[in-house]
Amino acid sequence: MKFQFGFDGVKNTVLEPLKIQHTDADTPFLLSKHLHTIFSKLPTYQPIVVICVGTDRSTGDSLGPLVGSHLNRTTNLRNLHLFGTLDEPVHAMNLAETVDKVHNQFQNPFIVAIDACLGQVSSVGCIQVADGPLKPGAGVNKDLPPVGDIHVTGIVNVGGFMEYFVLQNTRLSLVMNMANIIGDALHSALRRTQSYTPNATAALKFD
Repeated sequence: MKFQFGFDGVKNTVLEPLKIQHTDADTPFLLSKHLHTIFSKLPTYQPIVVICVGTDRSTGDSLGPLVGSHLNRTTNLRNLHLFGTLDEPVHAMNLAETVDKVHNQFQNPFIVAIDACLGQVSSVGCIQVADGPLKPGAGVNKDLPPVGDIHVTGIVNVGGFMEYFVLQNTRLSLVMNMANIIGDALHSALRRTQSYTPNATAALKFD
């Protein structure tokens, strides 16, 4: 799937999805550049909301909360709209409530969903950015609402068999390294994005 942007009559720009191994030396730069290209196409008045999905009760599924906590701890962005950390995770039990809260609080938010996923052996350790909503829980047969205008996923282990067991036995080192790279790239991309310079209250919805 390709990203297509077109605002105020500007010709659409097509942006290919990204899939890159987290250990590659260029990954932090390329991931940040890719995200910034997406964010820079948004209207300056549109709030960007980051929803990090997952739980700290499963090593493999902790990627999202780790990214959220990394952003929360290291960022100095005044207008960072972040949901999902290790202390306050967004998971199966409160995902729908969180999405409703975001749409009630913000006017036409652009949602970036972050989550772990399972994949092929050759793809473990890859970070992906793709268009459209994330479908959390699909790999473990959970029926959860889709979330996100784009999604960033980290392939933390091999899928296809005993997914719960696989997630529980994923190496924490891999997940933390991927979370730090995603968090740093998001911070860099958001910091460079024009939509994070106006007054914070401009993004809020007032009824």
